[in-house]
Amino acid sequence: MTTETPAEEAAGADRDFAKLWAGQSASLLGDQVMVLGLPLLAVAALDATPAQAALIPMFLFGPFLLLGLPAGAIIERLPRRTVMIGCDALQAACFALIAVLALTDTLSLIGLLALVGVAGCGTVFFQVAYTSYLPVLFTGTKKLHRGNARLFFSESVSRSLGPVIAGPVIAFVGVAAAVALNSLTFALSVLAVLWIRTREPKKPVQEQARERGWLIRDVGEGLRFFLKHPRLEPVILCGTVYVLFLTMVEASLVLYSREELHLGAVGIGLVVGAAAAGFPVGNLLSGRMVERWGMARTLITGASVSVLGLVLMPVSGGLGSIAGLVIGSVIHGVGEGAFGPTSQTLRQTDSPPELLSRVNSVQRFLLWGSIPLGSALASGVIAGFGLSAAVWVGALGTVLCLPVLVRKGIRAQFRGSSHPEDGGGTDAGGDADAALPAQPTAVTQPLDT
Repeated sequence: MTTETPAEEAAGADRDFAKLWAGQSASLLGDQVMVLGLPLLAVAALDATPAQAALIPMFLFGPFLLLGLPAGAIIERLPRRTVMIGCDALQAACFALIAVLALTDTLSLIGLLALVGVAGCGTVFFQVAYTSYLPVLFTGTKKLHRGNARLFFSESVSRSLGPVIAGPVIAFVGVAAAVALNSLTFALSVLAVLWIRTREPKKPVQEQARERGWLIRDVGEGLRFFLKHPRLEPVILCGTVYVLFLTMVEASLVLYSREELHLGAVGIGLVVGAAAAGFPVGNLLSGRMVERWGMARTLITGASVSVLGLVLMPVSGGLGSIAGLVIGSVIHGVGEGAFGPTSQTLRQTDSPPELLSRVNSVQRFLLWGSIPLGSALASGVIAGFGLSAAVWVGALGTVLCLPVLVRKGIRAQFRGSSHPEDGGGTDAGGDADAALPAQPTAVTQPLDT
């Protein structure tokens, strides 16, 4: 019997990460095409009002409010790779069915929202499994952050290119065919994950796994760990406030460009896509920022820059400056691009392995669960005050995330202090491994860190 050397294992992990990265890149690009495609499908083909079209994100991300917390506890008892395959297949089927119904003129607004909601259920479990799977491939902090930065880079590129590509694709083949192409990207992701060879270590037999109430107990452990953690709690709550109001901007931006700025499909795609050009820049800078400034300063700087860019967007739009709107969103993208992979690495390194899925589920429940709330809020503001007001309220609301972030361990590390409860290390700069604590050892109860 032969065994792999550490170098061979590392090479295998790198190859499997490349497969995961390729599959995710394909499905992320398809998702961003849908940012433009679904609202236009609802308005153009189903005669939906702008306020009704703004409800689409509520149905896509609403399942996070229902399933976000239990998903982490359930996934800890399942192979994460298998969960990812099943969820991608479900989403591929939903978008294929939307395309078929649209092409045959049998799609209704209720049917569209229902299928989007089912796809959202698959998104819940995929996202929790996906963010918990990367530490299976990479255990070192630097490789883990580099992997996160590359995955966020793909998301950033898709946010830039997706709407730009979507405009000409929709204009050439129609919005229903564009939805069908999105289904194909999920199928490609299924094939990529099936190709991955790395398997998770067998989970230890849990004596309490079949006890009545295990789901509530496990969810409670994850929540208590999150609430008591001096760095995870402010970072995740900051993201929750930020995403709530950011959703108002994003839910309104496509129709705002169409109705207020009088742009066509190609023009809307150029505005929305170009506005996301800052995300890859922030992703690429995030690792160097953590090494030089440390975790807390990187997070606070990223959040501040992002909020500044968002506030500039309605100012520019009100002045009728398309260029200013794009510049403001590019600035926002740079900040969010630096914040995203840094916060994800923090969750992966500060969470014990047996709690990671539950911590990720708390984060997805709060952040992604705030998306339907932001969508509903945007719909109400649009109905009562118009698209321009929704963009203004959303942009100014993101400012509230900053005081939520600069608290507890983040504030202590930003000031350069180091307390045992902060997770160790100094945040004054230096090596990234000094700023990010090593993977915690297994515990049976949530840590009061």
